[in-house]
Amino acid sequence: MDPSVSKMWDKYLSTIKDTEKPRANRFSVWHFSDKKELANELAKLVLKGIKRGTTSSLLALQHENEPIPEAGAYSIITDYDGNAQCVIRTTEITITPFNMVTADFASIEGEGDKSLEYWQKVHRRCLTEELESLGIGFSEDTPVICETFEVVFPENSVD
Repeated sequence: MDPSVSKMWDKYLSTIKDTEKPRANRFSVWHFSDKKELANELAKLVLKGIKRGTTSSLLALQHENEPIPEAGAYSIITDYDGNAQCVIRTTEITITPFNMVTADFASIEGEGDKSLEYWQKVHRRCLTEELESLGIGFSEDTPVICETFEVVFPENSVD
């Protein structure tokens, strides 16, 4: 783990009252996308307050025995190279079929023109690639995890 990650977490903890500190000193560390340019672009959208949600594949998480994100959980978002960018707190998790994701959520994701059509096009391609690499087929009713979050550090990260 890049030293910037623990440094950012420690800085975040120093900004809040002891009574407000997370019960457990646990957080996940991750970046968006497996493509460097996109991962870095999406991290910037989070810092600007444009991207406030993300989507993941329930089937992929289950296949990899990874936990489903939970509301209240903390994550440190990094750039593709692992440099800490911000601390987020998950505010809501909804599991829904791909074809039932709403235009409101697509807008919250903050990518492209923020439309549902754009969201479907991009996520259909990404989810198909991810699931096929695991030997799982994609369909319009494939369950996805819609996660909303807020940036908690740095405060006022919006440019």
